[in-house]
Order: sequence, then C-alpha cells, then structure tokens
Amino acid sequence: MERLPEGARRLAIQLRLEIDPEWLWAVLTDYANLSRFIPNLANSQQLWRRGNRVGLEQVGCQQFCGLRFSARVELELEEDHPAGELRFRMVRGDFRRFEGVWRISTTEAATLLLYELTVQGRPGMPIGLIEQRLREDLANNLRGVQMEAQRRAGLI
Repeated sequence: MERLPEGARRLAIQLRLEIDPEWLWAVLTDYANLSRFIPNLANSQQLWRRGNRVGLEQVGCQQFCGLRFSARVELELEEDHPAGELRFRMVRGDFRRFEGVWRISTTEAATLLLYELTVQGRPGMPIGLIEQRLREDLANNLRGVQMEAQRRAGLI
C-alpha cells in the first residue's frame, strides 16, 4: 500500500496461479455475476457496451465498527484482452477517485493475476478505516476470482 497526497491510497496485490489465463479473463468480464463470487460486492450491473468499453454500476457493502457502510460507483472499463488488461475508472460515485487495473500475465511457471487500485475518499470519509478494510478485502476479492475460475475450469 502506498500513501498518496490528499488521503489517496494505491494498493496492489498479485497472485500466482496454476490456471489457464482465459478462465480468469472469463470470470473478470462476467460483469453481471461478479457479486456472486467477489466478497462485499452487493451488486454489479452492466449499463452499456461500446466495443471494448463497458459501463458498470457496482455497489459494495461492508460491516465494520458495528456500522454498515455501502458505496456506489459507476465505472468505465476498457477491455484489452490481448494484453490481459481490464482498466477501470470511476465516472461517478461515492469516492473522489477510484481507478485501477486487473492484469493477467503468464510466466513459464504460473499465471499471474494482479489487481491495482488507487482510491481517494470524499471529505469526511475516515480514510484510516477505508484503508484497513481495503487491505483485507483486496486479498479476499482476488481469492474470490481465483476460486470461481478454478470452479469453472473444473479444478475444484
């Protein structure tokens, strides 16, 4: 995790997997079903598609300190399947900034799944709590994608 000016945070996490990258791509681009296997994602809905650009609305829900917190974002995604990249940025929503990339790459030994996110809360959002939750949730989100890809590939 990297702390940026004005309360912004950049987080990145990567998994090494033994799975065909096409299964990961299929899972990441199954926009209507993302909330089935990504923890704390309450809803994901595709709004539009224009070639390799996609509009999504997503709502995330969390429970911490006895309070229920939800955040809505409308994202514009750019699919670059040959490069294994799915870049996204918030068009509107409950953050000042929410952007990043899912990147799938391969080595001789494994498939790598990278998730990178830069997020900046609105004024009054407790960035310390958001930071703590994001740290925990990023790993869970990647594991959710991993488990769904393995399930679809018949590996579990």
